[in-house]
Amino acid sequence: MPEKPNTTDDPDETVSPADRSAGAADDRDTDPDPVERDDTPPAAVVDAAERLTRRARDAVDEAEARTYLTDRDERLAAHDYTARVREDDTRDVLVVHPREWVEGGTIRPERIEAIERGIERPLSGPGETDDWETVEEHNRELVATVRERHGDTHGDNAAALADFMGNHYAKPVESATRAELRTFLDDYFVRNAWPTNEQRSVVEKSVRLVFAAAEQDCPLDG
Repeated sequence: MPEKPNTTDDPDETVSPADRSAGAADDRDTDPDPVERDDTPPAAVVDAAERLTRRARDAVDEAEARTYLTDRDERLAAHDYTARVREDDTRDVLVVHPREWVEGGTIRPERIEAIERGIERPLSGPGETDDWETVEEHNRELVATVRERHGDTHGDNAAALADFMGNHYAKPVESATRAELRTFLDDYFVRNAWPTNEQRSVVEKSVRLVFAAAEQDCPLDG
């Protein structure tokens, strides 16, 4: 996933707002992980929407930003979804939700039958980094090191870990806590990475190899 917040639904492609509308729907909790439902976009599409939104926010001119947002909107539209950025006092949040919820640019609460179809991804605030691209580049370098030293199976697992840390925490891989790694291993990797049996059998070793490449102790061993 070499980019800051991508029509391939590939979380590794390099290409990543609208103000909050009046409406109670934006204030309710939404499901951050759509993969358990058949009526939400694949996780890779949501990941790409986040990356493209981040790129648009950091674009140097309006034309570049529009290109990223158009790409994002086309990817989501293929699943009858759209996106907006909700700006709160403490952080900005990307809200991905069905297009049918919107009329005239405003979310209509009466159209929302299943609030869990909405997906939120924080774009700023506690735990986020201002230099997303630097973190992304660093994580991808670690992935390349693992792949070169230990082969594609460990490399693919390392890439999945980099996706997880970049999309959900915007942090360097080696800064992951034990709890974050357990979430990756027990939840994200199983449901979002589409691992082969070989990948599954060595994923914990892959995580340790990433930390070794970063010359850091792995929290799994602590």
